[in-house]
Amino acid sequence: MKRLILFSMALLFSLVTTTGCCDCRNRSKLEKPLVGTEWQLVQLMGQEVKAEGESYTLLFHDNGTASGVGDCNRLTATFTVTSSRALTIANLGSTRRLCPNHKQESAYYDMLESVTHYEMDADNMLLLSNGTLVAIMHAVAAE
Repeated sequence: MKRLILFSMALLFSLVTTTGCCDCRNRSKLEKPLVGTEWQLVQLMGQEVKAEGESYTLLFHDNGTASGVGDCNRLTATFTVTSSRALTIANLGSTRRLCPNHKQESAYYDMLESVTHYEMDADNMLLLSNGTLVAIMHAVAAE
């Protein structure tokens, strides 16, 4: 009985380890690059965001700048990124039109400036602030 339990545990460990590695390899193939991908906000501070058209988008450029749109205002910023996925967004500026959802837009800008790291999950980018998930952005399909 003891051997059967040990064998079962070894088999289960083998399956989990093997399956996990295959999943990791496939997942990394699906990841979108941070730079050059247009991202659209789908969740902000745990709340679903129904972004339409160009609203709540962000595009990181290879020259260290970022551009996008909040609720209705265009934004620009600078960013730095490291190989360990540390991400800092700074010098955020935007146009000043009064948007229908200006409170959410303000929260979006505040969140961007609080980001310290990011993680990728296929075509989703998870934005973190000191280990806390603050937003999820989804890769916009190329047209």
